[in-house]
Amino acid sequence: MDKIQLATATLALLASTGSVVAQSPADYVDASGAEIYRSACANCHGVDGTGQDPGLLAFEEPMPDFTDCDFAVREPDSDWVAVAHRGGPTRGFSPMMPAFAGALTPEQLQRAVDHIRSFCVDDEWPEGELNLPRGLLVEKAYPEDEWVVEGDADLEGEGAFGSAFVYEQRFGPRSQLEVKLSYGWAPHPDAPAGRTDWVSGFGDAVLGVKHALHHDGNTGRILAVAGEVILPTGDEARGFGAPGTALEGFVSFGQILPGSAFLQAQSGVEVPLYDEGEHEGFARASVGRTFTRGQWGRAWSPMIAVQAGRELTSGATTSWDLIPQLHVTLNTRQHVQANVGVLVPVTDADVRPVRLLAYVLLDWFDGGFFEGW
Repeated sequence: MDKIQLATATLALLASTGSVVAQSPADYVDASGAEIYRSACANCHGVDGTGQDPGLLAFEEPMPDFTDCDFAVREPDSDWVAVAHRGGPTRGFSPMMPAFAGALTPEQLQRAVDHIRSFCVDDEWPEGELNLPRGLLVEKAYPEDEWVVEGDADLEGEGAFGSAFVYEQRFGPRSQLEVKLSYGWAPHPDAPAGRTDWVSGFGDAVLGVKHALHHDGNTGRILAVAGEVILPTGDEARGFGAPGTALEGFVSFGQILPGSAFLQAQSGVEVPLYDEGEHEGFARASVGRTFTRGQWGRAWSPMIAVQAGRELTSGATTSWDLIPQLHVTLNTRQHVQANVGVLVPVTDADVRPVRLLAYVLLDWFDGGFFEGW
């Protein structure tokens, strides 16, 4: 059992160990979260949340440390309560984590979770609730550990296909490193008339860093800044890259809205470091809502995004696009996700094609790709 399995198993152990005192939810009607924790799970997890020595328990796995913010704060409360209430299999974990539904209600479990959250005393770590569904183009503000495989294809004209591989590594409470490599296929720009010859090649590589400047779980708000270096690793002659290095900076914002809705926005500028390049500004925003199958099942998040971009020169025009999309969790652990949508040009639609956009995402902190199905 890995660290995340132990993390989400902890509340389920309230019902599976001899430390459980309550025989029914009625026994804890007026109990505080601290009282529920002390009477039901401190025998295994320690009064201070650091966990008992495995040698004193009936199983070999070490107890997780609830004071370790890096592990204890990442996941939303709903994940903890779901596993505790319905057992490990509801999130793709081991059956050794039994359902807790007969001992405590979800509301009582939430009280216990609230107390467990207090063991992390470093307020620098953003709450897991602020990790909103990842859009196709709007960069989210929450720092993450992810592998993302992206793809796009023109749905009009001669067509072109692209792919990208994104690696994101969180470091510290609020920061993240990112590496992005791309590869594409397109009609040869110099093909003879009446014939379509295809070429392929690597695109420009991107190295980036992101930092959450502000987060507030009470208001459901998070704000981050990011900077990227775009390296000219692509083949410009084949249309897969720029002639030189460029810099990009942007601000990202996330806001939880009532009714399981959310808003995300991003705005920034790209500055080429070569003579022929033009400075470009962009702004993107999306709004969506998450629906679940039952209380804790598969999550579906339809979104609609709008983006605008223009060169920062006198007389330049602004291009507008709409991107309807659907984000969905693929497995029971919900750390493998996908999003698919269509970019529809609003301006210059006669020269800019409609494009299909999609990605598959692995939140690798929660386990491997084939785990939790």
